[in-house]
Amino acid sequence: MTSRLERFIDQGVGRVPADIVLKGGRFFDLVTGELVQSDIAIGADRIVGTSGNYEGETEIDISGRIIVPGFIDTHLHIESSLVTPHEFDRCVLPYGVTTAICDPHEIANVLGAAGIEFFLESALETIMDIRVQLSSCVPATHLETSGADLPIERLLPFRDHPKVIGLAEFMNFPGVIHKDPVCMAKLDAFQGGHIDGHAPLLSGNDLNGYLSAGIRTEHECTTAGEALEKIRKGMHILVREGSVSKDLAALIPIITERLSPFLALCTDDRNPLDIAEQGHLDHMIRTSIASGVEPLAIYRAASISAARAFGLKDRGLVAPGWRADLVVLDSLENCRADMVFSAGRRVTDALFSSRRPVAPIGLDSVKARPVNAAHFGVPVAEGETPVIGVMPGKIITEHRRYRLPVRGNETTVDLANDIIKVAVIERHGKNGNHANGFVQGFGLKKGAIASTVGHDSHNICVVGVSEDDMAHAANRLGEIKGGFVVVEDGKVTGEIALPIAGLMSLEPYEEVRDILHHLRKAAFALGATLEEPFLQLAFLPLPVIPHLKISDRGMVDVDKFALIG
Repeated sequence: MTSRLERFIDQGVGRVPADIVLKGGRFFDLVTGELVQSDIAIGADRIVGTSGNYEGETEIDISGRIIVPGFIDTHLHIESSLVTPHEFDRCVLPYGVTTAICDPHEIANVLGAAGIEFFLESALETIMDIRVQLSSCVPATHLETSGADLPIERLLPFRDHPKVIGLAEFMNFPGVIHKDPVCMAKLDAFQGGHIDGHAPLLSGNDLNGYLSAGIRTEHECTTAGEALEKIRKGMHILVREGSVSKDLAALIPIITERLSPFLALCTDDRNPLDIAEQGHLDHMIRTSIASGVEPLAIYRAASISAARAFGLKDRGLVAPGWRADLVVLDSLENCRADMVFSAGRRVTDALFSSRRPVAPIGLDSVKARPVNAAHFGVPVAEGETPVIGVMPGKIITEHRRYRLPVRGNETTVDLANDIIKVAVIERHGKNGNHANGFVQGFGLKKGAIASTVGHDSHNICVVGVSEDDMAHAANRLGEIKGGFVVVEDGKVTGEIALPIAGLMSLEPYEEVRDILHHLRKAAFALGATLEEPFLQLAFLPLPVIPHLKISDRGMVDVDKFALIG
């Protein structure tokens, strides 16, 4: 009996028909940059023939179209798409993303090891190849209250799982530089494996020390200069364009044929509404080419360079013996997927229906205490008040200071300067912490919006003009077991329930997309000017991103890595 391997050889030589042959098209050779007229022969999950003519059990005419390797999203948190891994698979794979490298640290910060187990179980079922990086920073810092704690002892049992690549983004760069024992234990355990980086604005000798720990990839570069320093020091740069973090335009100058072996693409993250309106990695490719980037550079970054950065040696080229992750396009410039193959399987609705479902978890994770308007009072303080300065398209915030209006014995909002209140409420049932502050840049003139998606500890975060509406929004999150809520004049005008760990919906991605459209309109009715107010809100409590943030323990000066006052 012919073995699987022997059959691949016979199909490649042409002794027997291939399982599938794509005929009449051209493939994009990412080695030479040429478009090569050729049949593409597929046997089971791999390519068995190129640059020739083949017969197949199934033959598909793709005349006039171009074949490229499947795209690889090198850094994302599937939870932040607000849908389950199964729905993410169904939503994104048709856009040509055949591999996604995810860090489940959102759900891990809420549910601990059980959250990682949920993702690994899901990854074994999805059609897309989902690879998992083990969450390195749970909790991310000592400056916030997380729902879980994952020391190295709880990560090691997952290290040899077939879907695990290595250690996820190491956000606690001060802990690395100052040799924190907990950080050292995790880094030491993954020496020789892949360790993902996360060091925004880090440079000079501090960057050298950070990289000396064996950290190799970075998705936090926001300028070409920052990216070039890190490339020169051996890092592989993951160019990011998500729903909130939009760094592509700033990094276009480094996306060149010369540097493309040291680049990859990531979203970190995109929600279903943005995917429906713009696309996923295909959007980055189209935008880059329209901005003058050579197609060879951006398609390399989207596939072969990404695969090599993460040790995925079987994918990224249209070549014999390589995994048959393929995208059939109308043109390189338009990057519209007419057809997608994942491990040799043509992506169809029937293919998705073949997956085994995975039971949801964390359906009772919102345990915040009820609040009222009085909880959102900010006492009068002498001098200027620190204000979080939001920058559209960035998760970096500015540390601004203002003399704010006073009402009675409380400091209040300043709508003329677009300054409103922000609060973080501990929701894991641990201590009932509640911290208040001020933020500038949302544009709200009334009402409040609130969310249980608050990176990375995912406490409740609420911004608003009215303390009554802020309380109403926060309490409503407990009633729907997590999600996003918009309140205007005491009434809920928009909401989405995210009961899986307060992060993900139980509904199909199409329904999530439609609800997000309504939510966006409800937020805009309050005066919101940010393109993605809910996702921008989610990054206000992230105390590993400069410069000023807020946690359930208070305002955080990220540059000093300390609470203010």
